[in-house]
Amino acid sequence: MRVNRISHARRHAALGVSVVALAAGVTTGAGPAAAQPKAAAAAAAECSSAYKIEQKLSSGTTWSMCWRYDGKAGLVLEDISYQPKGEAAPIKVLNSARLGQIHVPYDDGSVEYDDLTGFGFAQGLMNLDPGECPGGTIKKVKVPDSWDPDQSDVSGLCTTTRSRGHAYRMQGDSANKVYQAQGKDLLVYSVNQVGWYEYMTEWRFQDDGTITMNLGATGSLSYYDYDAGDGRGWPIGKGPRAQATSHSHNAFWRLDFALDGSSKNRVEQYDSTVTAAAAGQQAPSTKTTRTPVTKELAGDAKSYRWWRVVSAVGKNKDWHPRSYEIVPGPSTKYPGRSFTKHDVYFTEYNECEQFASNNPGNCGAGAGKSVDKWVNGQTLTHPVVWMNVGFHHIARDEDQQPMPVHWQGFSIAPRDVTAMNPLTPAELAGQNGQWTPGS
Repeated sequence: MRVNRISHARRHAALGVSVVALAAGVTTGAGPAAAQPKAAAAAAAECSSAYKIEQKLSSGTTWSMCWRYDGKAGLVLEDISYQPKGEAAPIKVLNSARLGQIHVPYDDGSVEYDDLTGFGFAQGLMNLDPGECPGGTIKKVKVPDSWDPDQSDVSGLCTTTRSRGHAYRMQGDSANKVYQAQGKDLLVYSVNQVGWYEYMTEWRFQDDGTITMNLGATGSLSYYDYDAGDGRGWPIGKGPRAQATSHSHNAFWRLDFALDGSSKNRVEQYDSTVTAAAAGQQAPSTKTTRTPVTKELAGDAKSYRWWRVVSAVGKNKDWHPRSYEIVPGPSTKYPGRSFTKHDVYFTEYNECEQFASNNPGNCGAGAGKSVDKWVNGQTLTHPVVWMNVGFHHIARDEDQQPMPVHWQGFSIAPRDVTAMNPLTPAELAGQNGQWTPGS
């Protein structure tokens, strides 16, 4: 909550930093320079050991990537590759992945914030206690434009592994054997304080090739902000006097795909239509239609609709083009601003288009400062995906004190990246496509 989101001293520092940074156009930070995307053979991430994350999970899958820290976006992951067991080389998935904005408008219309480009998100990187990164490693991060230059090195990046429960379970056809495996994830995360909030930026790299991006908000409700007397707030504490102002968190992610090492990917949209059962049918029928997305698109999620990003150069061992499907998470889409009115944007790569709103880059006359303005009919040859996931926060008594984490996010899931389940046990490896019992 934030009418007074930070102390007066920190407000002054945060606003000072943001004004200077915007004036200078600062978007780079610690870590290796961001390479321009290019078509290349899939390979492991290339960066110095200090900025490399490589983890072989117990199931045999290896994830590899580089990291750097940006002066506005915070943690940026680059050159992300996935190598499941049975694949001779890493399969590149993404040139880069990061947050694209956190937009926070208040229900009473009094204020709104763009936390990444206007409120010092990156400068609020927090030190992590070893207990917050169980079994893992906490890396030192040099924070650009740090509020305190003498304390710009922050122990703020955790890499660890976690179990996620069943990856699969299957009863054998002989009814006397169970095939099951417990899934493993590489977890990469950092925590950034913005006023009363602490944002947890979490990336989960699963051993089945799925990547899940989550933003968690925790920390504290602002005790200066219990003044929503206009009927838009929720009573906090004893009686009806202290009313916390409701607001939205509209989180954007920016994904630059590079399947099989090439940025020349295709985008496809799939829609299914269900019709009533015809004479002689036992059930309704469903027809699915593929629509190539050849030009920039502002897309809306709905039932029976999904998108995938398809490799233009690589196929799996079944000769099917590799792709990643976009799997939206729960979202409360905020209709108050043009850039939050759609769930996903596919734009043609442009180096200056870095943030979904309040973009500091100079993209040319008439280009606009938000992602919706960049969807202007360009042909997609190097698509960038912007995902918008909204959360409407109406506070509750249980939000104090401290406030439990509330999460928002989405996933990208492999579709035909491998010919079979990458975690398939050896004795089932022959059951690919049409098979006979006993094979």
